[in-house]
Amino acid sequence: MHRIFTTSVASVYPHYVTKAERKGRSKQEVDEVIRWLTGFSQAELDQHLAEETTFLDFFGAATLNPNASLITGSVCGVKVQEVEDPLMQKIRYLDKLVDELAKGKAMEKVLRQPAG
Repeated sequence: MHRIFTTSVASVYPHYVTKAERKGRSKQEVDEVIRWLTGFSQAELDQHLAEETTFLDFFGAATLNPNASLITGSVCGVKVQEVEDPLMQKIRYLDKLVDELAKGKAMEKVLRQPAG
């Protein structure tokens, strides 16, 4: 099992926020991306962060967005669409969304919404 699976989301979350904020994006936008991917409400997300839920339990409780399969590209040189472990793929999806946010992509593109 990968060590990240038993890492708390709360321990990684500040890094996501910092990465986004360094590029002029907001904590609210990071939260929006996480809510889009997981189906959590803001209150549920806040509760998972407060309870230091592991990635294993976090994604276990999530209802993955049906458009998550549209997330493609590489994170750390690995194509997210080719990650074989389902949990690792979900974690990589989240990493990729935060990367795109930090790179200045429009929110509707990050959230895989159809143009128009």
